[in-house]
Amino acid sequence: MTDLRAANPPYAAPVGPSRSRDRGSIRRTNLGVILRILRDSGPRSRAQIATDTGLPKPTVTTLVSELVAHGLISEGSAQREGAVGRPGTLVRIDGHGLCGIGVEISTSYVHVLALTLGGDTAYEHRVAVAVAEAGAKEVLDLTAQAIRACFTALGRDGVRPVGLTLAVPGVVDTAAGTVEYASSIGWRGVAVAEGLRQRLEQPLPRLAVDNDAKLGALAEHFQAEGADVQDMVCITGERGIGAGIISDGRLLRGSTGFAGEVGHMPLDPERRPCVCGRRGCWETMVGLDAILRLAAPDDDWIHDPSVELESRLAELGRRAVEGDARTREALARVAEDLALGLALLTDVLNPRVVVLGGYFTHIGHLMLDRVREVVRERVMAPDAGGCEVRLSELGFAAAARGGAHLALDAVYQDPVRFEEA
Repeated sequence: MTDLRAANPPYAAPVGPSRSRDRGSIRRTNLGVILRILRDSGPRSRAQIATDTGLPKPTVTTLVSELVAHGLISEGSAQREGAVGRPGTLVRIDGHGLCGIGVEISTSYVHVLALTLGGDTAYEHRVAVAVAEAGAKEVLDLTAQAIRACFTALGRDGVRPVGLTLAVPGVVDTAAGTVEYASSIGWRGVAVAEGLRQRLEQPLPRLAVDNDAKLGALAEHFQAEGADVQDMVCITGERGIGAGIISDGRLLRGSTGFAGEVGHMPLDPERRPCVCGRRGCWETMVGLDAILRLAAPDDDWIHDPSVELESRLAELGRRAVEGDARTREALARVAEDLALGLALLTDVLNPRVVVLGGYFTHIGHLMLDRVREVVRERVMAPDAGGCEVRLSELGFAAAARGGAHLALDAVYQDPVRFEEA
Protein backbone atom coordinates (compact mmCIF):
# COMPACT_ATOMS: atom_id res chain seq x y z
CA MET A 1 0.00 0.00 0.00
CA THR A 2 1.15 3.55 -0.72
CA ASP A 3 1.04 5.97 2.20
CA LEU A 4 1.36 9.63 1.24
CA ARG A 5 0.07 11.04 4.48
CA ALA A 6 2.06 8.96 6.98
CA ALA A 7 0.54 8.16 10.36
CA ASN A 8 -1.78 10.49 12.17
CA PRO A 9 -0.09 12.88 14.64
CA PRO A 10 1.74 12.45 16.91
CA TYR A 11 4.42 11.63 14.33
CA ALA A 12 7.08 9.22 15.47
CA ALA A 13 10.66 10.34 14.91
CA PRO A 14 13.77 8.18 15.36
CA VAL A 15 14.98 8.13 18.93
CA GLY A 16 17.90 6.67 20.86
CA PRO A 17 21.63 6.65 20.21
CA SER A 18 22.96 6.23 16.70
CA ARG A 19 26.26 5.54 15.06
CA SER A 20 27.80 8.39 13.13
CA ARG A 21 27.20 6.78 9.75
CA ASP A 22 23.44 6.71 10.53
CA ARG A 23 23.10 10.36 11.49
CA GLY A 24 22.62 11.59 7.95
CA SER A 25 19.80 9.14 7.37
CA ILE A 26 18.11 10.06 10.66
CA ARG A 27 18.42 13.73 9.83
CA ARG A 28 16.75 13.22 6.44
CA THR A 29 13.98 11.20 8.07
CA ASN A 30 13.32 13.89 10.67
CA LEU A 31 13.29 16.63 8.04
CA GLY A 32 10.66 14.63 6.16
CA VAL A 33 8.63 14.10 9.32
CA ILE A 34 8.45 17.85 9.92
CA LEU A 35 7.43 18.51 6.33
CA ARG A 36 4.63 15.93 6.60
CA ILE A 37 3.32 17.46 9.79
CA LEU A 38 3.10 20.85 8.13
CA ARG A 39 1.48 19.35 5.04
CA ASP A 40 -1.12 17.31 6.90
CA SER A 41 -1.83 19.54 9.91
CA GLY A 42 -1.09 23.03 8.63
CA PRO A 43 1.10 25.75 10.19
CA ARG A 44 2.55 24.91 13.60
CA SER A 45 4.79 26.50 16.18
CA ARG A 46 8.20 24.96 16.81
CA ALA A 47 7.00 23.91 20.24
CA GLN A 48 4.01 22.12 18.75
CA ILE A 49 6.27 20.36 16.24
CA ALA A 50 8.45 19.17 19.11
CA THR A 51 5.37 17.82 20.87
CA ASP A 52 4.11 16.09 17.71
CA THR A 53 7.42 14.44 16.92
CA GLY A 54 8.84 13.82 20.37
CA LEU A 55 12.07 15.46 19.26
CA PRO A 56 13.96 17.80 21.64
CA LYS A 57 13.18 21.47 21.04
CA PRO A 58 16.82 22.33 20.14
CA THR A 59 16.76 19.60 17.48
CA VAL A 60 13.50 20.93 16.05
CA THR A 61 14.98 24.44 15.95
CA THR A 62 17.99 23.18 13.99
CA LEU A 63 15.89 21.17 11.52
CA VAL A 64 13.40 23.99 10.98
CA SER A 65 16.22 26.45 10.35
CA GLU A 66 17.70 24.09 7.77
CA LEU A 67 14.39 23.70 5.96
CA VAL A 68 13.85 27.47 6.01
CA ALA A 69 17.35 28.09 4.63
CA HIS A 70 16.62 25.87 1.65
CA GLY A 71 13.22 27.36 0.89
CA LEU A 72 11.08 24.34 1.78
CA ILE A 73 9.28 26.03 4.69
CA SER A 74 8.87 29.57 5.98
CA GLU A 75 8.18 31.24 9.32
CA GLY A 76 5.86 34.10 10.09
CA SER A 77 3.85 35.72 12.84
CA ALA A 78 0.26 34.69 13.43
CA GLN A 79 -2.16 36.01 16.05
CA ARG A 80 -4.57 33.35 17.24
CA GLU A 81 -8.20 34.42 17.55
CA GLY A 82 -8.93 35.69 21.05
CA ALA A 83 -5.27 35.62 22.08
CA VAL A 84 -3.55 38.57 23.75
CA GLY A 85 0.06 39.70 23.69
CA ARG A 86 2.58 39.35 20.91
CA PRO A 87 1.58 37.08 18.00
CA GLY A 88 3.30 33.69 17.93
CA THR A 89 5.61 32.46 15.20
CA LEU A 90 4.27 29.70 13.00
CA VAL A 91 6.11 27.44 10.60
CA ARG A 92 4.41 26.58 7.28
CA ILE A 93 5.13 24.77 4.02
CA ASP A 94 6.68 26.99 1.37
CA GLY A 95 8.53 25.24 -1.44
CA HIS A 96 7.17 27.58 -4.14
CA GLY A 97 10.26 26.85 -6.23
CA LEU A 98 9.51 23.09 -6.39
CA CYS A 99 6.60 21.30 -8.02
CA GLY A 100 5.27 17.88 -8.93
CA ILE A 101 3.66 17.27 -12.32
CA GLY A 102 0.65 15.05 -12.88
CA VAL A 103 -0.43 14.11 -16.40
CA GLU A 104 -3.64 12.22 -17.13
CA ILE A 105 -4.37 10.45 -20.40
CA SER A 106 -8.12 9.92 -20.26
CA THR A 107 -10.51 8.63 -22.90
CA SER A 108 -11.17 12.14 -24.22
CA TYR A 109 -8.33 14.44 -23.13
CA VAL A 110 -4.77 14.89 -21.94
CA HIS A 111 -4.52 16.95 -18.75
CA VAL A 112 -1.28 18.42 -17.36
CA LEU A 113 -1.17 19.87 -13.84
CA ALA A 114 1.80 21.11 -11.79
CA LEU A 115 1.45 21.66 -8.02
CA THR A 116 3.98 23.41 -5.81
CA LEU A 117 5.07 21.88 -2.53
CA GLY A 118 2.61 24.23 -0.84
CA GLY A 119 -0.26 22.90 -2.98
CA ASP A 120 -0.64 25.88 -5.32
CA THR A 121 -1.23 25.33 -9.02
CA ALA A 122 1.90 26.33 -10.94
CA TYR A 123 0.64 25.23 -14.37
CA GLU A 124 -2.46 23.60 -15.83
CA HIS A 125 -3.56 22.78 -19.35
CA ARG A 126 -5.94 20.30 -20.91
CA VAL A 127 -6.38 19.37 -24.57
CA ALA A 128 -9.27 17.35 -25.99
CA VAL A 129 -8.46 14.20 -27.98
CA ALA A 130 -10.39 11.03 -28.79
CA VAL A 131 -7.70 8.73 -27.40
CA ALA A 132 -8.95 5.37 -28.64
CA GLU A 133 -9.45 6.68 -32.18
CA ALA A 134 -6.14 8.56 -32.28
CA GLY A 135 -3.99 5.58 -31.26
CA ALA A 136 -1.12 5.31 -28.81
CA LYS A 137 1.59 6.85 -31.02
CA GLU A 138 -0.33 10.04 -31.75
CA VAL A 139 -1.49 10.39 -28.14
CA LEU A 140 2.06 9.99 -26.80
CA ASP A 141 3.23 12.60 -29.31
CA LEU A 142 0.55 14.97 -28.04
CA THR A 143 1.35 14.16 -24.39
CA ALA A 144 5.07 14.83 -24.90
CA GLN A 145 4.21 18.15 -26.53
CA ALA A 146 1.98 19.10 -23.58
CA ILE A 147 4.68 18.16 -21.07
CA ARG A 148 7.30 20.13 -23.00
CA ALA A 149 5.04 23.21 -22.85
CA CYS A 150 4.69 22.69 -19.09
CA PHE A 151 8.47 22.49 -18.62
CA THR A 152 8.91 25.71 -20.59
CA ALA A 153 6.32 27.59 -18.53
CA LEU A 154 7.76 26.33 -15.23
CA GLY A 155 11.29 27.25 -16.27
CA ARG A 156 10.15 30.74 -17.16
CA ASP A 157 8.66 31.10 -13.67
CA GLY A 158 11.69 29.65 -11.90
CA VAL A 159 9.86 26.51 -10.70
CA ARG A 160 11.75 23.18 -10.71
CA PRO A 161 9.84 19.89 -11.21
CA VAL A 162 10.93 17.11 -8.86
CA GLY A 163 8.89 14.35 -10.48
CA LEU A 164 6.27 13.53 -13.10
CA THR A 165 3.48 10.96 -12.76
CA LEU A 166 1.38 9.81 -15.68
CA ALA A 167 -2.16 8.60 -14.96
CA VAL A 168 -3.79 6.18 -17.39
CA PRO A 169 -6.93 4.01 -17.25
CA GLY A 170 -6.63 0.25 -17.03
CA VAL A 171 -4.06 -2.26 -15.81
CA VAL A 172 -0.62 -0.69 -15.32
CA ASP A 173 2.75 -2.30 -14.66
CA THR A 174 4.12 0.48 -12.47
CA ALA A 175 7.63 -1.01 -12.29
CA ALA A 176 7.98 -1.13 -16.09
CA GLY A 177 5.96 2.02 -16.79
CA THR A 178 3.76 0.05 -19.18
CA VAL A 179 0.02 0.03 -19.81
CA GLU A 180 -0.67 -3.69 -19.91
CA TYR A 181 -4.32 -3.38 -20.88
CA ALA A 182 -6.65 -0.40 -21.06
CA SER A 183 -9.88 -1.48 -22.73
CA SER A 184 -11.48 1.97 -22.65
CA ILE A 185 -8.75 3.45 -24.87
CA GLY A 186 -7.76 0.30 -26.77
CA TRP A 187 -4.18 0.08 -25.48
CA ARG A 188 -2.35 -3.15 -24.78
CA GLY A 189 1.33 -3.47 -23.89
CA VAL A 190 2.13 0.22 -24.48
CA ALA A 191 5.52 1.25 -23.03
CA VAL A 192 4.37 4.69 -21.93
CA ALA A 193 7.35 5.72 -19.79
CA GLU A 194 9.95 4.76 -22.37
CA GLY A 195 7.88 6.33 -25.13
CA LEU A 196 7.80 9.67 -23.35
CA ARG A 197 11.51 9.57 -22.54
CA GLN A 198 12.33 9.07 -26.21
CA ARG A 199 10.02 11.83 -27.36
CA LEU A 200 11.09 14.43 -24.80
CA GLU A 201 14.81 13.92 -25.46
CA GLN A 202 15.94 15.84 -22.39
CA PRO A 203 16.88 15.07 -18.79
CA LEU A 204 13.66 14.30 -16.94
CA PRO A 205 12.72 14.29 -13.28
CA ARG A 206 11.58 10.97 -11.84
CA LEU A 207 8.92 9.56 -14.18
CA ALA A 208 6.22 7.17 -12.93
CA VAL A 209 3.12 5.63 -14.51
CA ASP A 210 0.07 4.61 -12.47
CA ASN A 211 -3.62 3.85 -12.70
CA ASP A 212 -5.94 6.86 -12.91
CA ALA A 213 -8.39 5.63 -10.27
CA LYS A 214 -5.64 5.05 -7.72
CA LEU A 215 -4.15 8.49 -8.30
CA GLY A 216 -7.60 10.05 -8.13
CA ALA A 217 -8.09 8.38 -4.74
CA LEU A 218 -4.84 9.90 -3.47
CA ALA A 219 -6.06 13.34 -4.51
CA GLU A 220 -9.45 12.80 -2.87
CA HIS A 221 -7.74 11.67 0.33
CA PHE A 222 -5.75 14.89 0.40
CA GLN A 223 -8.95 16.80 -0.27
CA ALA A 224 -10.53 15.19 2.81
CA GLU A 225 -7.81 16.68 5.04
CA GLY A 226 -9.08 17.43 8.51
CA ALA A 227 -12.18 15.26 8.13
CA ASP A 228 -10.55 12.19 9.70
CA VAL A 229 -11.49 10.03 6.71
CA GLN A 230 -9.15 7.04 6.62
CA ASP A 231 -11.32 4.58 4.68
CA MET A 232 -12.81 5.64 1.37
CA VAL A 233 -13.66 4.37 -2.11
CA CYS A 234 -13.30 6.77 -5.02
CA ILE A 235 -15.16 5.93 -8.23
CA THR A 236 -13.98 7.30 -11.56
CA GLY A 237 -16.81 8.43 -13.78
CA GLU A 238 -15.34 8.05 -17.24
CA ARG A 239 -16.06 5.85 -20.22
CA GLY A 240 -14.68 3.14 -17.95
CA ILE A 241 -15.38 2.79 -14.25
CA GLY A 242 -12.58 2.13 -11.78
CA ALA A 243 -12.08 2.46 -8.04
CA GLY A 244 -9.29 3.84 -5.92
CA ILE A 245 -9.47 2.37 -2.43
CA ILE A 246 -8.05 4.02 0.68
CA SER A 247 -7.88 1.62 3.64
CA ASP A 248 -6.69 2.82 7.05
CA GLY A 249 -5.23 5.93 5.41
CA ARG A 250 -3.30 4.03 2.75
CA LEU A 251 -3.84 3.31 -0.92
CA LEU A 252 -4.82 -0.32 -1.41
CA ARG A 253 -3.01 -1.83 -4.40
CA GLY A 254 -3.50 -5.57 -3.88
CA SER A 255 -0.90 -8.32 -4.11
CA THR A 256 0.17 -7.47 -7.66
CA GLY A 257 -1.03 -3.87 -7.87
CA PHE A 258 -4.27 -4.42 -9.77
CA ALA A 259 -6.88 -3.79 -7.07
CA GLY A 260 -9.81 -1.58 -8.04
CA GLU A 261 -10.96 -2.94 -11.42
CA VAL A 262 -14.58 -2.73 -10.27
CA GLY A 263 -15.95 -1.60 -13.62
CA HIS A 264 -15.80 -5.19 -14.84
CA MET A 265 -17.87 -6.72 -12.08
CA PRO A 266 -20.59 -8.72 -13.92
CA LEU A 267 -23.72 -6.94 -12.71
CA ASP A 268 -25.69 -6.31 -15.91
CA PRO A 269 -28.66 -8.72 -16.22
CA GLU A 270 -29.04 -7.73 -19.89
CA ARG A 271 -25.44 -8.85 -20.53
CA ARG A 272 -24.46 -5.94 -22.74
CA PRO A 273 -21.10 -6.33 -24.50
CA CYS A 274 -18.22 -4.41 -22.87
CA VAL A 275 -15.14 -2.97 -24.56
CA CYS A 276 -13.09 -5.47 -22.53
CA GLY A 277 -14.60 -8.31 -24.59
CA ARG A 278 -16.80 -9.65 -21.80
CA ARG A 279 -20.50 -9.11 -21.26
CA GLY A 280 -22.46 -7.70 -18.35
CA CYS A 281 -19.78 -5.42 -16.85
CA TRP A 282 -20.88 -2.71 -14.40
CA GLU A 283 -19.40 0.04 -16.57
CA THR A 284 -21.83 -0.90 -19.39
CA MET A 285 -24.55 0.15 -16.94
CA VAL A 286 -23.10 3.32 -15.37
CA GLY A 287 -20.12 4.47 -17.46
CA LEU A 288 -20.15 7.61 -19.58
CA ASP A 289 -21.13 5.69 -22.71
CA ALA A 290 -24.10 4.23 -20.83
CA ILE A 291 -25.57 7.53 -19.68
CA LEU A 292 -25.15 9.09 -23.12
CA ARG A 293 -26.68 6.05 -24.85
CA LEU A 294 -29.66 6.02 -22.53
CA ALA A 295 -30.21 9.77 -22.63
CA ALA A 296 -30.12 10.51 -26.37
CA PRO A 297 -30.21 8.93 -29.85
CA ASP A 298 -26.94 8.28 -31.68
CA ASP A 299 -27.27 11.34 -33.92
CA ASP A 300 -27.65 13.75 -30.96
CA TRP A 301 -24.78 16.22 -30.60
CA ILE A 302 -24.09 15.15 -27.01
CA HIS A 303 -22.34 12.10 -28.52
CA ASP A 304 -19.91 14.31 -30.48
CA PRO A 305 -16.40 13.83 -28.96
CA SER A 306 -15.19 17.07 -30.58
CA VAL A 307 -17.45 19.00 -28.19
CA GLU A 308 -16.05 19.58 -24.69
CA LEU A 309 -17.42 16.93 -22.36
CA GLU A 310 -18.40 19.49 -19.73
CA SER A 311 -20.62 21.22 -22.30
CA ARG A 312 -22.35 17.96 -23.21
CA LEU A 313 -22.92 17.10 -19.56
CA ALA A 314 -24.27 20.58 -18.89
CA GLU A 315 -26.75 20.02 -21.71
CA LEU A 316 -27.87 16.75 -20.15
CA GLY A 317 -28.38 18.52 -16.86
CA ARG A 318 -30.37 21.27 -18.55
CA ARG A 319 -32.62 18.77 -20.30
CA ALA A 320 -33.27 16.92 -17.06
CA VAL A 321 -34.14 20.11 -15.18
CA GLU A 322 -36.50 21.14 -17.99
CA GLY A 323 -38.29 17.81 -17.74
CA ASP A 324 -37.07 15.89 -20.80
CA ALA A 325 -38.51 12.43 -20.24
CA ARG A 326 -35.72 10.39 -21.86
CA THR A 327 -32.98 12.23 -19.96
CA ARG A 328 -34.76 11.86 -16.63
CA GLU A 329 -35.38 8.16 -17.25
CA ALA A 330 -31.70 7.69 -18.10
CA LEU A 331 -30.60 9.37 -14.88
CA ALA A 332 -33.03 7.28 -12.84
CA ARG A 333 -31.78 4.05 -14.46
CA VAL A 334 -28.12 4.89 -13.90
CA ALA A 335 -28.82 5.93 -10.30
CA GLU A 336 -30.30 2.50 -9.54
CA ASP A 337 -27.47 0.63 -11.25
CA LEU A 338 -24.79 2.81 -9.68
CA ALA A 339 -26.22 2.23 -6.21
CA LEU A 340 -26.27 -1.53 -6.81
CA GLY A 341 -22.50 -1.64 -7.34
CA LEU A 342 -21.77 0.84 -4.56
CA ALA A 343 -23.76 -1.25 -2.09
CA LEU A 344 -21.70 -4.33 -2.94
CA LEU A 345 -18.45 -2.41 -2.49
CA THR A 346 -19.71 -0.97 0.79
CA ASP A 347 -20.60 -4.42 2.11
CA VAL A 348 -17.10 -5.69 1.29
CA LEU A 349 -14.97 -2.66 2.23
CA ASN A 350 -17.06 -0.72 4.80
CA PRO A 351 -15.71 2.70 3.75
CA ARG A 352 -16.45 5.86 5.67
CA VAL A 353 -16.96 7.73 2.39
CA VAL A 354 -17.67 6.85 -1.24
CA VAL A 355 -16.65 9.64 -3.60
CA LEU A 356 -18.17 9.84 -7.08
CA GLY A 357 -15.79 11.52 -9.52
CA GLY A 358 -15.54 12.24 -13.24
CA TYR A 359 -18.83 12.86 -15.01
CA PHE A 360 -20.76 12.24 -11.80
CA THR A 361 -19.46 15.57 -10.46
CA HIS A 362 -21.36 17.37 -13.24
CA ILE A 363 -24.74 15.61 -13.19
CA GLY A 364 -24.51 13.42 -10.11
CA HIS A 365 -26.51 15.88 -8.03
CA LEU A 366 -29.52 14.83 -10.10
CA MET A 367 -29.04 11.21 -8.98
CA LEU A 368 -27.48 11.52 -5.54
CA ASP A 369 -30.59 11.33 -3.36
CA ARG A 370 -31.74 8.11 -5.03
CA VAL A 371 -28.24 6.61 -4.96
CA ARG A 372 -27.97 7.25 -1.22
CA GLU A 373 -31.44 5.83 -0.61
CA VAL A 374 -30.72 2.58 -2.48
CA VAL A 375 -27.32 2.16 -0.83
CA ARG A 376 -28.95 2.46 2.60
CA GLU A 377 -31.56 -0.11 1.57
CA ARG A 378 -29.09 -2.64 0.18
CA VAL A 379 -26.10 -2.49 2.54
CA MET A 380 -26.34 -5.15 5.22
CA ALA A 381 -24.94 -3.05 8.08
CA PRO A 382 -27.27 -0.60 9.84
CA ASP A 383 -27.26 2.89 8.32
CA ALA A 384 -25.08 1.63 5.45
CA GLY A 385 -22.27 0.92 7.89
CA GLY A 386 -21.80 4.64 8.46
CA CYS A 387 -20.93 5.21 4.80
CA GLU A 388 -21.59 8.57 3.18
CA VAL A 389 -21.90 8.87 -0.61
CA ARG A 390 -20.73 12.24 -1.88
CA LEU A 391 -19.68 13.96 -5.10
CA SER A 392 -16.06 14.81 -5.77
CA GLU A 393 -15.01 18.46 -5.69
CA LEU A 394 -12.08 17.69 -8.01
CA GLY A 395 -13.98 16.26 -10.96
CA PHE A 396 -11.90 15.41 -14.02
CA ALA A 397 -8.78 16.94 -12.42
CA ALA A 398 -8.50 14.30 -9.68
CA ALA A 399 -6.12 11.87 -11.40
CA ALA A 400 -3.69 14.56 -12.57
CA ARG A 401 -3.76 16.14 -9.12
CA GLY A 402 -3.06 12.79 -7.49
CA GLY A 403 -0.17 12.28 -9.88
CA ALA A 404 1.30 15.64 -8.88
CA HIS A 405 0.98 14.73 -5.19
CA LEU A 406 2.72 11.41 -5.81
CA ALA A 407 5.55 13.17 -7.65
CA LEU A 408 6.00 15.56 -4.71
CA ASP A 409 6.24 12.69 -2.26
CA ALA A 410 9.91 12.33 -3.24
CA VAL A 411 10.57 15.58 -1.36
CA TYR A 412 8.94 14.26 1.81
CA GLN A 413 10.84 11.00 1.54
CA ASP A 414 14.24 12.73 1.29
CA PRO A 415 14.20 16.55 1.56
CA VAL A 416 18.02 16.68 1.38
CA ARG A 417 17.93 15.70 -2.30
CA PHE A 418 15.94 18.82 -3.15
CA GLU A 419 17.49 21.41 -0.88
CA GLU A 420 19.88 22.74 -3.48
CA ALA A 421 18.08 24.67 -6.20
